[in-house]
Amino acid sequence: MSKKYFGTDGIRGRVGGSVINLKFMHQLGWAIGSVLCAESSQKPHVLMGRDTRESGESLQDALQAGLISAGVDVNLLGVMSTPAIAFLTQKLNASAGIVISASHNPFHDNGVKIIGKNGLKIPDEWELKVEHKIDDASSHANQVDVGNVSVISDSVSQYISHCVNLFGSSFSLKNKKIILDCANGATFNCAPDIFSALAAEVIAIHAEPNGININDHCGATHVDSLQQRVLQTQADCGVAFDGDGDRLIMVDHRGEIVDGDEILCILATDDTQHYKAIVGTVMSNLGLEKALQSRGIQFERASVGDRYVLEKLQKNNWRLGGEASGHIVNLDYATTGDGIVTALQVLRIMQNTKKSLHELKNIMQKRPQILLNVKVENPNRYSAMPEISEAVLRAEKKLNGSGRILLRASGTESCVRVMVECDDAREARALAESLVKVVIESFKHSAHAPL
Repeated sequence: MSKKYFGTDGIRGRVGGSVINLKFMHQLGWAIGSVLCAESSQKPHVLMGRDTRESGESLQDALQAGLISAGVDVNLLGVMSTPAIAFLTQKLNASAGIVISASHNPFHDNGVKIIGKNGLKIPDEWELKVEHKIDDASSHANQVDVGNVSVISDSVSQYISHCVNLFGSSFSLKNKKIILDCANGATFNCAPDIFSALAAEVIAIHAEPNGININDHCGATHVDSLQQRVLQTQADCGVAFDGDGDRLIMVDHRGEIVDGDEILCILATDDTQHYKAIVGTVMSNLGLEKALQSRGIQFERASVGDRYVLEKLQKNNWRLGGEASGHIVNLDYATTGDGIVTALQVLRIMQNTKKSLHELKNIMQKRPQILLNVKVENPNRYSAMPEISEAVLRAEKKLNGSGRILLRASGTESCVRVMVECDDAREARALAESLVKVVIESFKHSAHAPL
């Protein structure tokens, strides 16, 4: 059964729209609380944190009201990253964790992610249970509040201590100069302190959130300013987080981007770890697959979304996987993608091998891959449009088996993503642009088609 509200990473949308509004948040809170109460013989308690968006507090208030009306106690964490909330949910044995964030989206969007008591994002079946309850929520609008609300004032310091101590007392970044781009998001109040506590020379940029500048020409989706600052200061590397801190993109000392595929390859080929298999996604670069296979490491692809990477890891009892976008899941260290912890793993390898990030990223040779986004209404409709299918077949015929083409509806934005990968960058771009034109025309014609 398909989901009505939940996408690949929780519920997300424009603030004030059909779902990200105060009334729906109250209903969602009640629905989550009702499912938790039905599953537990004891009174559930939920941790709730948010990123730096100006809409976060009011949405939190509405969710909180719904939760306590269902009989759930709520512990507020304040501004906190998704992985930090996942860590505390597990550590404090909470019934669930709730993250109010739209990750890498602009400030006018917001969303809700739910984390289970094990620190893992909840499965599809649980999301469906919540959706079934949402429609019943309006009849309980006047229910008496039976839950309590409290604030955990040291939540950020607990997470900072956890990260600093993760690799033992001997781990130090004393000889490293690192630029941290906090995306004006949820890592602004912890990342600089963590890297500084490990003795690195830290320069933090985009770490002054004002409610509307989250991800605004900064962070993991816009690394230009990070690249410039790394070169200007002759830093060893730069690290860019996204708005909720669960992914990262790195920059080496030459100002070159090190993406999620390259980071995954660096971690996977670490001689001290001995990984037998790695999970990527259908978007992972073929160069990653080839680099791992040449070292005898099995590589499997999951659907796009860190939840699907995690599902495959758990199913096969494997430990490491990730996405080109910078979501890296390493179950040895965290239950979800954690940009800060991933960066620390890479820096530890740099220290152990005495190699620069630039040297380490060259373990894999990326194949040219062009990814273009086409903004459309109802992007899932693309798969039922024969002219798009025919255009893909023609493009694949041109490649003649020497590359890959992938079209998919985004699970987090209203767009169709077009990816072409082959040996020739110009050919990849030309094919991708031709497919984009077909997608645009197809949606335009379907909008004007008679009912």
